[in-house]
Amino acid sequence: MMMNEHLRAFPSPARGDGKALHALATLFLSILFLVLPALAARAMEIQSVTSPKGVTAWLVEDYSVPVVAIRLVFGGGSTQDPPGKEGLANLMTGLFDEGAGTLDSEAFQIRLDDAGAEMSFDETRDGIYGSMRMLAEQRDEAFDLLRLAVNEPRFDQAPIDRIRAQVLSGIIANENDPDTVAQNRWARAVYGDHPYSRSDQGTRQSVAAITQADLKALHKAVFARGGLHVAVVGAIDAETLKKKLDMVFGDLPPNQALAPVGDIEPRLAQHIEVNYDLPQTSLQLTWPGVKRTSPDFFPAALMNEILGGGTFTSRLFQEVREKRGLAYSVNSSLVNQDHADALIVTTGTRSDRAAETLGIVRDVVKRLAEDGPTEAELAATKKYLIGAYAINNLDSSSSIAATLVELQLDDLGIDYMQRRSGYINAVTLDQVKAAAKKLLTAEPTIMVVGPPLAGAGKG
Repeated sequence: MMMNEHLRAFPSPARGDGKALHALATLFLSILFLVLPALAARAMEIQSVTSPKGVTAWLVEDYSVPVVAIRLVFGGGSTQDPPGKEGLANLMTGLFDEGAGTLDSEAFQIRLDDAGAEMSFDETRDGIYGSMRMLAEQRDEAFDLLRLAVNEPRFDQAPIDRIRAQVLSGIIANENDPDTVAQNRWARAVYGDHPYSRSDQGTRQSVAAITQADLKALHKAVFARGGLHVAVVGAIDAETLKKKLDMVFGDLPPNQALAPVGDIEPRLAQHIEVNYDLPQTSLQLTWPGVKRTSPDFFPAALMNEILGGGTFTSRLFQEVREKRGLAYSVNSSLVNQDHADALIVTTGTRSDRAAETLGIVRDVVKRLAEDGPTEAELAATKKYLIGAYAINNLDSSSSIAATLVELQLDDLGIDYMQRRSGYINAVTLDQVKAAAKKLLTAEPTIMVVGPPLAGAGKG
């Protein structure tokens, strides 16, 4: 999933000691989280906990440090921004710690500081995410603040105007940023008039048009128990968690009221040039993807890893960087969203060698599509994917909670981590070859960001 950070104004001097307390709490939490990878090193017991009001969360109890981390998501995200109000979800997530219930922005921040807790919200195209880390001994106060933020955000006009101004500053700055301009062009070309084609940040005009009523309407539509997934990791037991789940989420409406969003296949075989006089040219190539629920997912995931999935032994890394020194990094990734899937290759190189680099990328892809990987490549990649999972996904309580939420969203089951190695080991060479042929023989959409590149769309 893509995360979004909101610019913040500097804390008001009126907060006084609260600011210092928050700094100390943040330092303490940071130190604690350095030792939490030990949790991932041993087998985790994941419990499914359901409260009396029917709110379900996955829980990993761990008392090695006195910390609790919670991760939550409501389905929806920026696809729910009404036409002409693009950036609504983005603006809304910047306001949950700017006042709730009877607490205005200042009072809420002071209470958050005093509780020694960290809370954040962000949006993706498909969801509104929330996170909180808290000291176990102050969890009552922290959960109560989360309850207020989830159920009773104030959306006062002064914070709206302040956060809106910060968002607009970012939009104006990005209007001259080649990468942002390029990604917006790519999204429009690949997704047409689908909601995925729109910028999560919105435009100057759309953000300026957002009202307090719009924020309240989106909150009402999205924040409901029916679209909620929750994971909790740390020093809290199941019975206590049940009470907290009902306190925080139990009074939400049962069902969301989301606008329908259709599925879309990325539009391929396009050539997009975003011309800037730059010494470095960025290349992005898009092929078809595969759904996370498809039987072909694991063969495709292994194929992607062999192609350019981030290891130093991938074919793209070897051919583009190791043998020729054309780029510092080159990688491929399977991108899975609720309504679209793609395989994307990205790299950056000297502009005078961009055509050469593009040709090599396309040749590597073509050879993998035609011949598939070797048995040795497949065996090494299986070993890597099995071994790297804990390192990449289970290295802190927050990352564990985030992983558990994503497993829920993908409906993979609470025992998925135990079954995952079996799925990977069961993949055959023929299946990976078939996945390569199916995905990589299509003509990709190619985006070039930099000086004009003659013939870039040719295979």
